[in-house]
Amino acid sequence: MRAVVPPHIALGARITGSDWLDGGLTVEDAVVLTKALKVLGLDYVDVSSGGVTPSAVPPRDPCYNAPLAGKIKRESGMATRVVGMIVTPKQAEAVVADGKADMVALARAFLDNPHWGWHAATELGADVKRPPQYARAAPAVWPGAAMRD
Repeated sequence: MRAVVPPHIALGARITGSDWLDGGLTVEDAVVLTKALKVLGLDYVDVSSGGVTPSAVPPRDPCYNAPLAGKIKRESGMATRVVGMIVTPKQAEAVVADGKADMVALARAFLDNPHWGWHAATELGADVKRPPQYARAAPAVWPGAAMRD
């Protein structure tokens, strides 16, 4: 892929940080894989885990893959993106601020709330420019944006 994807476009791969199975893949395996991917010219890895078999039982703690991503980042020198029970804006911010990953990726949080990014920006004291069709729902214009039960 790196041979055909221009160098100004980041190229990454999603990897398993642990499959949460006895005798299965470990974070140490992920470090070895990440180092090999770095040599091949990839720019980042996206650290996920589990889900390869019904018997795998990943943790359900907030940000449970962040420690795996942090170890992979430290030991490989590769940029990391992480997923895994990252739900709130403060959790996402802490993962990056604490150096556990360079990026976070969300899935179910966006399925639950397609405007998660806008709400996160507001909660963290920033503002995100909205497309014109959404401008009337911005907090500065519509007081209802700030109302939460």
